[in-house]
Amino acid sequence: MAEKGSAERGPKTVGRPRRIEASQIVDVARRIIREEGVDAVSMRRVAKEVGTTPMALYHHVRDKDELLMLTLSGMAATVPRPALPEDPRDRALATALHMHAVLRSMPWVVEVLGLGDLTDRGALWMVEEIIASAVACGLTPDEAVRAYRTIWYCVYGDLVFRRAVDRRAAEPDRKRHFPALLKDEDAAELPYLTALSDRWEDLTEGYDVTVQLRAVVDGALRRDS
Repeated sequence: MAEKGSAERGPKTVGRPRRIEASQIVDVARRIIREEGVDAVSMRRVAKEVGTTPMALYHHVRDKDELLMLTLSGMAATVPRPALPEDPRDRALATALHMHAVLRSMPWVVEVLGLGDLTDRGALWMVEEIIASAVACGLTPDEAVRAYRTIWYCVYGDLVFRRAVDRRAAEPDRKRHFPALLKDEDAAELPYLTALSDRWEDLTEGYDVTVQLRAVVDGALRRDS
């Protein structure tokens, strides 16, 4: 015998997943990256945190790469463009320093960019400025692209190192292996490193990215005869 009242209730229906906005998806993905890193982002994780299903999320975002692209979108525009000097070398340097400052304020973006082929379209004006400045200094467009990459590697490398320094600062009890591993007997093979080891931290903390980027820009934009 059927349970009393079952006929009146009728068949169980499945409701639609609640409506979600693209901005919700992006906000959740950005938060996960900031707090846990880019590897923690997945379509399933984001769907769960916005209160929907992975299948429903795919109606808004094609895949994880598109999701990460959306997290970058518009970030460069949150910082006003600086006034740039006319001299092409100074212009390239000012652009590179602006790039560094923007990314320094958004360390999670550096991690996403580390995947290699994702970017914010709104940030491409900086790439254009550096390449145009290199061409104005006499480089061919092909040479200008290589010069830009050299400058970008310097910017990106400094930011990655700074993130590592910040992580170490958060763990004051962590053992420092370098330069502590250097001993007096290493002086024959590594004379400079051994002599500088006692001052290594002071020297690296005094690193001036403006001075070093200027040296890189001057070298990268030099037209060899």
